[in-house]
Amino acid sequence: MAVYTDVNEGELTAFLKAYPVGELLSYKGIAEGTENSNFLVHASTGSYILTLYEKRVDKADLPFFLGLMGHLARKGISCPLPVTAHDGTVIGALAGRPAVIITFLEGLSLRRPAAAHCAEVGKALASLHIAGQDFQLRRPNALAIDGWRKLWAASRDRADEVEPGLAAEVDADFADFERHWPTSLPQGIIHADLFPDNVFFLGEKLSGLIDFYFACDDLYAYDVATCLNAWCFEKDFSFNLTKGTALLSGYQSVRPLGSDEKAAMPMLARGSALRFMLTRLYDWLTIPDGGLVMKRDPTEYIRRMRFHRAIKSPSEYGLT
Repeated sequence: MAVYTDVNEGELTAFLKAYPVGELLSYKGIAEGTENSNFLVHASTGSYILTLYEKRVDKADLPFFLGLMGHLARKGISCPLPVTAHDGTVIGALAGRPAVIITFLEGLSLRRPAAAHCAEVGKALASLHIAGQDFQLRRPNALAIDGWRKLWAASRDRADEVEPGLAAEVDADFADFERHWPTSLPQGIIHADLFPDNVFFLGEKLSGLIDFYFACDDLYAYDVATCLNAWCFEKDFSFNLTKGTALLSGYQSVRPLGSDEKAAMPMLARGSALRFMLTRLYDWLTIPDGGLVMKRDPTEYIRRMRFHRAIKSPSEYGLT
């Protein structure tokens, strides 16, 4: 979440009249994240999240994202739901952007998750994969290898400003992925962005999953690899095997991974690390400093890429 487009009180008051949420009491921008403009809205009927969709989100994809939330909720996945306007629509317009109001989930995102939290995330991710199997809409992953190449083309010439030698390093990774990226593993609906700021907890109990705006059709094991990157590394860039084992055990207690998925995990984890390094690198180089947008340092994921290159066996992630 972030704020790129500001909203004034008059605009928001008029917008909310189309929805059964009551009167506006207060609102504030949410700085975390990088994709859309988000606000916490307090109205007379409760709290909501207002999202304005920015340039990376195609309006044509919104029925997929919003429909998926409703489908998952009906399957027992705790996630926010879009609020339907009085005229039966969900997507409105505010400040020149497509906009929706979604329900607010109670809970906190964790800055220092423990192994028990990682186990809960693994279970929730597997449950999401199973729940999405009969969702009727489809959306290709816009940030698969072809999407990575577009980001790299826009960033490569300045990559060595961030870390000397990075351009050659990433070029070699792309060559490797072109030869060895797995394509025949089980796939379906994945979250694709299940970072700690997109998971809420009440104590050690997971209370909800949010931010489905990267959800798409792709390899289930790639989603698991993304969670290993997001949840199982420490501040010093070291991989926490206890957390990795907990996350993977939690996942496999709901949906066991196949032997081919396990064998592919080092490649998938390296690709996932490259994907998030590239979006961070692009933003780092192109978004001006200041404003209510939190840029994320790409070097964190450069270290993860290097870790995954050195993996000799999936057991080093805690896979059995």
